[in-house]
Amino acid sequence: MSKLNNLPSLNELHHLPEELIANYKHKGHTIVRGLAKQDEISIYREVISEIVKEHNNHTKPLHERDTYGKAFIQIANLWKISESVEKFVMARRFAKVAADLMGVPSVRIYHDQALFKEPGGGHTPWHQDQIYWPLDTDKTITLWMPLVPISEEVGSMTFASETHHNGYISKQEISDESHRTFKDYIEGKGIEQVNYGAMAAGDATFHSGWTLHSAPGNPTDQMREVMTIIYIADGLAIAEPGSNAQKNDLENWFPGQKAGDAAASPLNPIVYP
Repeated sequence: MSKLNNLPSLNELHHLPEELIANYKHKGHTIVRGLAKQDEISIYREVISEIVKEHNNHTKPLHERDTYGKAFIQIANLWKISESVEKFVMARRFAKVAADLMGVPSVRIYHDQALFKEPGGGHTPWHQDQIYWPLDTDKTITLWMPLVPISEEVGSMTFASETHHNGYISKQEISDESHRTFKDYIEGKGIEQVNYGAMAAGDATFHSGWTLHSAPGNPTDQMREVMTIIYIADGLAIAEPGSNAQKNDLENWFPGQKAGDAAASPLNPIVYP
């Protein structure tokens, strides 16, 4: 336990300006610079990157993978693998920002994901996260935090502003087809696209579950190391799954639960307040 006690607590609260909250509600995305300090993020990066190395199940070289496989190494629920990562994922500092942006008093974890984009890794196609989630709500949000500095040529994800107001746009899962469909939709309607550019380790973007987003490829020789945490408002009910993807998510992230139950399995603890 001494090692855990030596980890930064990340429980000191971060207060957001009202204009940033209002801008998030309008556009469906925002950035919070310096949410974690450099010395804090460097300590957690060590354990997270080690877990990603241990659990990376890609066996094919990049050029032999499909578009999804080229996009990133994806490891979920690291908080169940490591008590050290649990301390990061359960951080009150991060959870309060999520609650304030959504305008709710209390939030739960849906799940976390490490998303490491390899050197030469491909783009992440346009998609909406929430097509995978058996939840009928607009009270979901994702924190996306680089563990290392990200250069301008890699940048943050790219967001299509105000698309979170539209709910389901298409139920296409992340793919070449979703990229074409949503790209045409965004360009056809003249929707603003925002990329926040270079990011420091510990900066974080937040986006709604319905906000259309994509990410460029990684043309550099450095791994793009990112940790994400998905939050949901406390008090939600599980919706009837409308696809196989949602059935899989119900089984994975709400184990033992069914439609109509509270979205509150043991994998979904309250993290704020």
